[in-house]
Amino acid sequence: MWPDKCESICGFNEFHCNQQVHEPVSSDDFVAIEKLLILKSFFCMEIPKKLALLDVVEISFISYFRKVSQRLPEQIDFEFTEREKNKTVFSSRGARGAMNALAATNRNFKLASRLLGLDSKLEKSLLIPFREIKASKISSCVECTIPKDDGTLQSYVGFRVQHDNARGPMKGGIRYHPEVDPDEVNALAQLMTWKTAVANIPYGGAKGGIGCNPADLSISELERLTRVFTQKIHDLIGTHTDVPAPDMGTGPQTMAWILDEYSKFHGYSPAVVTGKPIDLGGSLGREAATGRGVLFATEALLNEHGKGVSGQRFVIQGFGNVGSWAAQLISEKGGKVVAVSDISGAIKNSKGLDIPSLLEHSKKHKGVKGFHGGDPISPDSILVEDCDVLVPAALGGVINRENANEIKAKFIVEAANHPTDPEADEILKKKGVVILPDIYANSGGVTVSYFEWVQNIQGFMWNEEKVNNELGNYMTKGFKDVKEMCKTHDCDLRMGAFTLAVNRVARATILRGWEA
Repeated sequence: MWPDKCESICGFNEFHCNQQVHEPVSSDDFVAIEKLLILKSFFCMEIPKKLALLDVVEISFISYFRKVSQRLPEQIDFEFTEREKNKTVFSSRGARGAMNALAATNRNFKLASRLLGLDSKLEKSLLIPFREIKASKISSCVECTIPKDDGTLQSYVGFRVQHDNARGPMKGGIRYHPEVDPDEVNALAQLMTWKTAVANIPYGGAKGGIGCNPADLSISELERLTRVFTQKIHDLIGTHTDVPAPDMGTGPQTMAWILDEYSKFHGYSPAVVTGKPIDLGGSLGREAATGRGVLFATEALLNEHGKGVSGQRFVIQGFGNVGSWAAQLISEKGGKVVAVSDISGAIKNSKGLDIPSLLEHSKKHKGVKGFHGGDPISPDSILVEDCDVLVPAALGGVINRENANEIKAKFIVEAANHPTDPEADEILKKKGVVILPDIYANSGGVTVSYFEWVQNIQGFMWNEEKVNNELGNYMTKGFKDVKEMCKTHDCDLRMGAFTLAVNRVARATILRGWEA
């Protein structure tokens, strides 16, 4: 039922939503929409689906909004802010602007929670991070001051977002990058909660990092910075509390420093971090884990459609650790990788690239550019190359409304985090493109991190065959679980994965004694 207070506060009633636009509309309508959406966010008011724009992309209301905006005399941009301070921008053309990673993650979470019929208070509880350690006006930052090699002092800001621990210790990477975005890291921490739940491993989600450029720091400076950061957060992480891992700008050596510094306070604790060097308790198979998980996920998807990897044409955007391992393993299974790209450039060969030779070239020349076994193409065109399976394995937000209509792939396997914008999702869905979502498709890495954690706790190391076999079992079972949720809720794979994850976390939260 339409809430009376909506109309009294906003001057915007149900009729406005359903009417056809025949008369000029003033900018007051936009103000009304903004007020209504903010009211909805703050008071969790039930409003008609046609106005639930920040949660469900309703074509009917998009159409209405487009008609309204076309009648405005001025170019007006409106920015609507929800309670979680997620931004979604609309232009006077009525098109939806780029949605950041946090807003997109929250949108998918809310859609899933509505399919599951979660209590609104429980929904809020699951959305809010357990703890945030970052630079802001409302929380103290972790300031890491170190002596540089030249004797000067330099301060850096570190942070850690711990999202949820209902199902176990929080888990997520630490990144070193000069433009670390708190919203993005918050989104990635939340994604880790859902990713670990989809994989059905006993973790919650976390993410963190330091605002620095590792390329500008010497090895000794990086070590000092890592040790100071560990000193600041050692009482907030732990084997059964929060288990960091490598991410952008960090690696096994960084984890080794964290392990050593943490152990000074708490005794030798190899399970406090994963992604360690083998000699310090790292797991065999970890380096290839995310790429191998992408292969297993792709096999499960194609088998569902009566196909196999062999003979399928693949385009892989990104040729770093994940993309290169995925390309190598797909090629070994008989898949034909027809185009790849990385930061240096992009190449294609319609007959299939020689992946072993390309890997050797990339290692020697630090990129795929100049490889003689393929023709150079524009990196911007890699996503719209003709293929059966597109594997975005680089940055987020690369598939958007600008290129979604041009994508020729029948299947998209999201090896990167958040590569597809919500609006592109809708466009691709209408085209019949099947998207295997990131929270399932790239969960191979965190799954093998879990195996490393288990091995450290047991004090017993697995061989690589066991690691790979167990990963295959987890990925295969994960796909079946996602498909089951798709059938139950009549939804696509992304929403199937989110409903599976949110349901598992919500159940754990309730069983542990959550109270409204």
